[in-house]
Amino acid sequence: MKFSSVAKLGGVAFLSALVLAGCGSKSSQSGSSKQKLNWMIPANISTMDPSKMVDLYSAQTANATNEGLLRMAPNSKVDPGVAKNYSVSKDGKTWTFNLRHSKWSDGSPVTAKDFVYSWQRTVTPKTASQYAYIFANIKNASKINAGKMSPSKLGVKADGNYKLTVQLNKPQSYFKFMVAQPSFLPEKKATVQKYGSAYGTKSTNAAYNGPFLMKNWTGTNDTFKLVKNPKYWNAKNVKLKQITIQAVKDPSTALNSFESGKLDYTTLNGTQVKQYKNDKQYKVYKEASTSYLELNQKKYAFFRNRNIRKAIGLVIDRQQLANKVLADGSQTPKGYVPDNMSQHNGKDFADAAYTKNGVSYNLAQAKKYWAKGMKETGKKSVSFTLLDADDDASKKISEFIQSQLTKLPGFHVTDQNIPFKTKLSRSQNQQFDMVLSAWIADYPDPSNFLDLFTSNNAYNDGKWSNKQYDALVKKSESTDANNETARWNDMVQAEKILMDDQGIVPLFQQAQSALLKSKVQGVQFLPTSPEWDWTKASVK
Repeated sequence: MKFSSVAKLGGVAFLSALVLAGCGSKSSQSGSSKQKLNWMIPANISTMDPSKMVDLYSAQTANATNEGLLRMAPNSKVDPGVAKNYSVSKDGKTWTFNLRHSKWSDGSPVTAKDFVYSWQRTVTPKTASQYAYIFANIKNASKINAGKMSPSKLGVKADGNYKLTVQLNKPQSYFKFMVAQPSFLPEKKATVQKYGSAYGTKSTNAAYNGPFLMKNWTGTNDTFKLVKNPKYWNAKNVKLKQITIQAVKDPSTALNSFESGKLDYTTLNGTQVKQYKNDKQYKVYKEASTSYLELNQKKYAFFRNRNIRKAIGLVIDRQQLANKVLADGSQTPKGYVPDNMSQHNGKDFADAAYTKNGVSYNLAQAKKYWAKGMKETGKKSVSFTLLDADDDASKKISEFIQSQLTKLPGFHVTDQNIPFKTKLSRSQNQQFDMVLSAWIADYPDPSNFLDLFTSNNAYNDGKWSNKQYDALVKKSESTDANNETARWNDMVQAEKILMDDQGIVPLFQQAQSALLKSKVQGVQFLPTSPEWDWTKASVK
């Protein structure tokens, strides 16, 4: 899941139920009679259309206002959602979900047909879903997405209103995690058809079947509300009545709002961490997420030069970035796939795939590669723009990266910081020279990261391409899909190729520093999904 550099609200493998400490806001001080929270996100959301959702903040909202077949739960597990239970065939290719009698917010039933419609819509080419690739293991999905087959041929079937059968191309043990993600949410056909291209562009142009209903979002405003959904099947166990969510880009503004009682939660930047690290309200959450630099190799032959890319990778001092610039618990990466996310035979994937030169700082070596690359490309100097979001953290990161890159002789770099939503759009359309990107795990498997940089993946914004890498990723998902060790080795080798070739430049592994107020209990941080789970939260 794409997110801004300041987005530190999820990841895989570290899960914790949070008991918030400190002084309550006015809303929380009023006690359980109101059951209200005031929450902060560092950037605006972009859409409530599950088929077109790509950013973390939209996904967090969708996971609160809607529900898929299953819900992510602590300890890398799943809980029942719309599906009260499920079964998997012996060959691992057929998944059957038995649905409960749940309702949309208008009182109409949520049925298996709503899932069939949603999934077919997502893989239909005209929808232009960037997440269509995640459906590739469902029978015929890739052919449909390529325009070679009718969406009706997708391997998902409604057996009556309350049984959904899914046919996979190959066994996929982590499919249970995938159906808990926003892309697999049901969609109400009548609502989609009613609003057409405006579907999901504001809170009134969507349908909800989750614990909360979205209110007062116009599509561009900074503040909106989530209110308890009385039609939710498990509403009796949802204690919160309202969550007011504010997009606050400036850390000082957010902190002031927290201190004045207007926010119950806020993220902190590195400067603020120094002030609050000994406060009982201070929390740090490590994430399975990686921030990285992408170079537009489609537009510029210069960036297709391997020596140039290796020079750029080696000139960035990641320790200084993590420890001095961010100073919020973020760490230097071991590679692209974050550590503590996936293990095999007792070994962490990040350790198995570690390639020193892919994440090291060596200025002297960087200048040698740069000189060689400049000679090969016939350049004496070059000028490029570095694109990133306009929040405070993103600005600091881009300024630091700019300062590092300009250590290379003749490399002129200009920062351009724009709204996160605009940055996403430009990244997707290759309207950039260099861009700072980030990915947070949707499910606990290295494929969630490695799939992104196959040649034709929609999220491969820089369009790096390597045939051997593509072949290994494909092999891990086909020939070796049923051989756990062989599949693991395929993915390890693929990551090493990505790092050796410096197809992307990993910068740091995210961590979140935050302040969380008292009077609130039971909020769960679910790193295996890009969400905070408020369904078990309450205000004293």
